[in-house]
Amino acid sequence: MAIQWYPGHMHSTKKALVERLPDIDVVIELLDARLPGASANPLLAELTRDKPSLKVLTKQDLADPEITALWLAHLQSPPPTDLAADGAADPGAAAPPTQALALDASMAAPVRPLVAACRALAPRRGGLVKPLRVLVCGIPNVGKSTLINSLVGQRSAKTGDEPGITKQEQRISLASDVYLFDTPGMLWPRINVARSGYNLAASGGIGRNAYDEEEVALELLETVRLRYADRLRARYGLDDIGALSSDALLADIGRRRGGLMAGGRVNLQKAGEIVLNDFRSGAWGRITLETPEDHVRWLAEGQALEAERLAQKAQRNKRQPKRKAGAAPGGPDEPA
Repeated sequence: MAIQWYPGHMHSTKKALVERLPDIDVVIELLDARLPGASANPLLAELTRDKPSLKVLTKQDLADPEITALWLAHLQSPPPTDLAADGAADPGAAAPPTQALALDASMAAPVRPLVAACRALAPRRGGLVKPLRVLVCGIPNVGKSTLINSLVGQRSAKTGDEPGITKQEQRISLASDVYLFDTPGMLWPRINVARSGYNLAASGGIGRNAYDEEEVALELLETVRLRYADRLRARYGLDDIGALSSDALLADIGRRRGGLMAGGRVNLQKAGEIVLNDFRSGAWGRITLETPEDHVRWLAEGQALEAERLAQKAQRNKRQPKRKAGAAPGGPDEPA
């Protein structure tokens, strides 16, 4: 069962997006470079499918550079051959273009190409008569506010390390003819890919009340030990990681990092918090949790499971007898 988190303000964000999108020229979606597939919102992809888009991999300084390069190539699409009068892709032509780049949102220099990339995606927008209107969106805690503060050179947006800091839309002027609309972080109503739910929780993109730190830490260690066992050895002074189960590895980390209770027992909840904090802070080095091939496979598996769930639901509904109008729920019909 995948981790789920969709608080009420996210539904309001979706409604606001639907109202705003007709006036938007380019959509910037921020993705966590450590989990680009898991942090890509399928609901957002559906809502913005007719808009040119820029995929920005944030926190690239925490991600594996070789896998980041694979993701950038995977996310790119060619520019449109036909443009409508307003610079958007012709509805009758191929899908709108997508560009991708990676950056550390807290650094000023790397964010400067963003405006140029947006202008390239909507070349017929610009100037005071037709200003370029850009929407920035993404999952919670992906770095939108930090990016915007870097773009405008001041703290115009609230930032924090907890998901859900931004609660309402903000409009920011990046230039005399470029308007940026920042929206609250938004997930989607149902996460069908179980691995995506765990990766989102590990990154801090899901509220802490929606998951158990020990469980997420175990899943994280199971993933990381396959590709980056040397990082875990270096961080925790462990020798033979391959001989340990993930449960034993978590207990050993807790034992070595002060996660002990009375009697020498390991506080596994505390150990889980240590693991998650080390991953999020970059204490393990530059790590990416998924390749494009990984996510394509997980997505196919999730779609198959969802199709099976819906088919079973349909079967249950067919077996339930239909109630006549006016009949009491669960009771027999009264005679006329």
